[in-house]
This record gives sequence, structure tokens and C-alpha cells, in this order.
Amino acid sequence: MTKVLHCFGQFCHCGRKLVADIDRRMIAPGFVEEALDSLRRMGRPTGPVLSSLGLPAVVDQPVSAETYGALWLAIARELDDEFFGMGGRPMRSGSFTLLCHCVLHARTLGDALRRALRFLDVMLDDPRGQLVVRDGLAQIELADAGGPRSAFAYRTYWILIHGIICWLVGRRIPIRLVDFRCAEPKQEADYRLFFGAPVRFGQPISRLGFDSAMLELPIMRTEQALKQFLRGAPANILVRYRYDAGLASSVRRRLDKVSPSAWKNFADLAADMRMPPSTLRHRLRDEGQSYAGIKDDIRRDLAIDMLLNTSKTIGDIAAQLGYSEPSAFFRAFRKWMSKSPDAFRRQSSAAAPS
Repeated sequence: MTKVLHCFGQFCHCGRKLVADIDRRMIAPGFVEEALDSLRRMGRPTGPVLSSLGLPAVVDQPVSAETYGALWLAIARELDDEFFGMGGRPMRSGSFTLLCHCVLHARTLGDALRRALRFLDVMLDDPRGQLVVRDGLAQIELADAGGPRSAFAYRTYWILIHGIICWLVGRRIPIRLVDFRCAEPKQEADYRLFFGAPVRFGQPISRLGFDSAMLELPIMRTEQALKQFLRGAPANILVRYRYDAGLASSVRRRLDKVSPSAWKNFADLAADMRMPPSTLRHRLRDEGQSYAGIKDDIRRDLAIDMLLNTSKTIGDIAAQLGYSEPSAFFRAFRKWMSKSPDAFRRQSSAAAPS
């Protein structure tokens, strides 16, 4: 378990709004090291880049999204490659800007995504991306000409694609699954927390999936908006898009005020919000959200906090989170972190700094 998990847990008791803000703006030190490895592979020193950003020679604490974005740009300038030297050929400086112009005037998210994948195919040559729609999921599948790439390479590809499509439609596109063809990296917990979705390693193909209904969302950005977006890139695409306003945020605030065991059913919640359940369900779906998904996110954050920062039994945690049986909590936690609550607690205790 890495230090970012302890940082995450230490702040949970300060309030979930603060946790969400910290969680979405901080980048694990393992990701910094993986970015620096792109310089090392090319025989370039890391010291000058770190020094120019005011970072120590060894980064062992989470950094802000802005700092990581600046590191990404510095490495891209050094290598003339915005993909950290991990593609079949370099993604030359300026490619991301051209990619954004390429997709800006698409009619729908689906059109924009297909353009983006074609553009990256031309730029990188390898891996090559394909949009596959099946069973209600839009899946971006990556094909490698040779063996599997590193988890960091696939993660970088997903950041580029997911960040752009979220910005284009002005809302978070909830990720439903992330599969990596490569073996599980040593900082696998960081990957699971970063995506906030079920993550699997050692799969036949690398893919990222989200609800296929999102493909019909209209593009709502202008040339002027693009200029502003590019001024903040790539830091702004490292932020996991969440709702700071809108109906989903209102639902979260209501849930934050009470214990999960006291959460109302959907019909009662809709009545409290003075709208028919069908209207609430439809409006949440328009924001890419659901009542079950919102509850799941809050329970996950609370579970991590209690496992890291309290001595409560698994049964007590399950009850506090509103699960009728500990077995239901075990299943949910395995879905979130791909390990049992007991294993998560043991590994976090073993990795805790002395």
C-alpha cells in the first residue's frame, strides 16, 4: 500500500467534501516515478527537470495535479514526445493541441471519440485504439503490435482520451471498467483509486468502458473555450471530473448529512426533493449518474477511512455503512479494490511509515 492511501485516509475524517477535493487533485508519487522513468530510459538525467519544478530528487509524497501537469510538459519538451516515449513513434510536442482542434467540431461525443482514436493511431502508430459498443457499454480497446505495454502507458492513453471527452461534453463520464493487458504493477492500489472503477490486470486486452448512452451527448465547446482549456492542460485532464453543481451534487450533500444506515430509499429521496422518482432518475442519468453509484462512491471513501484510521471490526464497518450482512460489504469492497477489507488493512498497516 502506498503513501497516497495514508494521505487519503488521514483527511477523510475532515469531511468528505475535503476528501474529494484532495483525492481528485493529488497524484501519487509512484506516478511521478513512472513519468521520470521515461527520461531514464533515454539516458537523460532527472535532476534538472525536478529542480526546475521545485521538486526534491526523490519524490515520496503526493503532488498536485498542477505540479504533475508541469512535470508532464517538462518531460515532453525534453523528449519531444507527449506520450513519454511509450508509443510506436513519438507523439511530437503540439500533438495534443491538434487533437483537441480535431475533435472540437464533432456533432456528438461518439463522433469526437472516433476522431480522437483515429488521430492517435496516426500519431502513435502503436498502440491502436478502437471503439467497440456492446452490452450497453462503449469500450475503447487498445491493440499492441507486440507484447503488453506498461500499466503507465495504458493509463496515460486513458487520461488523454477520458480527459478530452469529459471536457467536450462538460460533465464527468463515469468509468465502468478498466482492464490492463499487462501484469499488476507494484503500485496497483494507486491505479484502482485513480480510476474509481473496477480495475483488472493481466487481461486479454486493454480497455476502458463507460455507458454507451454517453456517445449521443452533444459537443458543447467553442474555439474560445478551447483556448482556455489548453492553457490549463494537461493538469486539468488529470482531475477526475466530478460534479460541483447539479442534481448529483445535491444528492451527495443530502447523503453526507446522515449515516449510510439511515439513507432513504429512492422514492423517499425523490419525495424529499419534490419530484417524481422517474424525473429524478432521468435527470441523474442525464448527468451520467445514478443513486446507487453515488451511494457506492461515498461508501467506498468511508470504508477506506475506517480501515486505515480505526480499529473497528469488519462487521462493525459493514453495519455502519448500511450493509445488512458483512458478506455484502466484502463483495462491494472486492469490486472497489480487488482485495478483501482484511487484506487491504493488513497491507496498509505493513506499508505505514514509521
